[in-house]
Amino acid sequence: MKQGSFEDARSLITAGESLLNPALEAATSQTDGGKTIDDHQVVTERVVYAATELRAAQEVIALVDAASAEGRSTPILEATAIAAVADMVTSLRDRLDPILDDLGIGSDGLAAAFPAEVQAKLRAAGNEAALREIGRDAIERRGRTEPPLDETIEQVRDSVREFAENEVVPHAEHIHRNDQDIPEEFITKMGELGYFGLSIPEEYGGYEMGNLAMILTTEELSRASLAAAGSLITRPEILTKALVAGGTEEQKHEWLPKLATGEVMVGVSVTEPDIGSNVAGVKCRATRATVGDEEGWVINGPKAWCTFAGRANALALLARTDVDTPGAKGLSLFIVPKESFPGHEFETTQPGGGKLVGKADATPGYRGMHSFTLNFEDYFVPAANLVGLEDGLGRGFYLQMGGFAAGRLQTGGRGCGLAQASLEETAKYVVDRDQFARPISEFQLTQYTLGKMAAKLLAARAITYAAANAMDEDERAAAPLAAQAKLLACDIAVDVSQQGQLMHGGWGYAEEYPISRYVVDASVLPIFEGVKPILELYAIGRSLLAN
Repeated sequence: MKQGSFEDARSLITAGESLLNPALEAATSQTDGGKTIDDHQVVTERVVYAATELRAAQEVIALVDAASAEGRSTPILEATAIAAVADMVTSLRDRLDPILDDLGIGSDGLAAAFPAEVQAKLRAAGNEAALREIGRDAIERRGRTEPPLDETIEQVRDSVREFAENEVVPHAEHIHRNDQDIPEEFITKMGELGYFGLSIPEEYGGYEMGNLAMILTTEELSRASLAAAGSLITRPEILTKALVAGGTEEQKHEWLPKLATGEVMVGVSVTEPDIGSNVAGVKCRATRATVGDEEGWVINGPKAWCTFAGRANALALLARTDVDTPGAKGLSLFIVPKESFPGHEFETTQPGGGKLVGKADATPGYRGMHSFTLNFEDYFVPAANLVGLEDGLGRGFYLQMGGFAAGRLQTGGRGCGLAQASLEETAKYVVDRDQFARPISEFQLTQYTLGKMAAKLLAARAITYAAANAMDEDERAAAPLAAQAKLLACDIAVDVSQQGQLMHGGWGYAEEYPISRYVVDASVLPIFEGVKPILELYAIGRSLLAN
């Protein structure tokens, strides 16, 4: 069968646009510009995901075009890009098909966008022989399939990978199986190497290398271990964004240099036991008080899923400062200092009687970070720790959401790293595993499966790297793209890790092999930093349908 060409891949994107654009227009009309999404949730979810897949396909082409312009593209990169575009466009078409009648497009609209000649190109681009060739290349290179990037950025990637291989990988399984704390030497060495200061402005002690350098750092750390290293720079990053956007100069000079070096490690405390994605519904209260001779606030109420809260020296805490103002406008953001505690539970009492209690929730994966349920009882916070001081009153929700955009971008990087780890581990395993008197790497279905894994990973990387670059240009405008990167990359991490587990056969279910860790760690990715349905409907949907 004829295999697809790079120009065919471009025409497939055009076909995808021909189907998606009227779908977006119809969904925009149905939801009154995104105002009535809850009356059309299924339609919105499908259109949003299809739009995300199309954006990923577009960014795959852009990535290869950039590499070609620098003379750094390769035949296998182009072949993988063609397969990635075919995968995204096929999924887009199949995702929209069941709702085309609801959108008033129908079968005629599908046939117009995907006539016989386009369908032939789609089949050629996703040809199994081409995917087997991609899979064989991935096997030969033991899964190392990173696309070429700017030389400086590649140096960052190589440097972080060396650190992760030497320092993190030898401890990753032990931390996971025994649910242990992250070793202090990880934090110390990462601070010395500047990993925590990649997006902090130089005037506050950071390195300001940009979001792509930060994403590649996150990706490589997550490849070694999501829980023991890959998430360490995300929490400081979330507080950093909030401080840069809304902190006073005094607060920036006080906290950002400490965040940049890892002297202060942060836990983000937003979710509550009965408040998950509805962040504007936060009930934990902060009330003005004077304790001793110091003015400030006392915090009362529970918090849930506060990752790294035990080890953290400070919590970025969202609390209600105005009980008479419902919703987002009554919330403010605080930096809550605390002692650092090892282990799975802690309790601290302040001289004035305030108390903070924390207990880690047992989880099947993402071990090492430990996610805590907290309870604050008259816990005192100095007035100077309200982000923005009096100007920050009622702005906490908006500052936190800006930080969450950065967190979602980072989570896209984490998804890419876990998918990369799964591909590498699977590529190594299939070479070493013999069945029926031959390595299973020689079987067609093995090669095809690894080819699909590599193609999906390229799509995840393309949209995540594009979001990183867009965040450098305009963080607010790029927030929906960061959410799309998180959405797609996390789903691909789940898919690629599970495919890798299947390639391991029974041993994929044994803790002896890292792939089992990758599977359970990947399962958390579509949940945190915005659970998948909320991300689709509101973080992305409202933006797409309002335009």
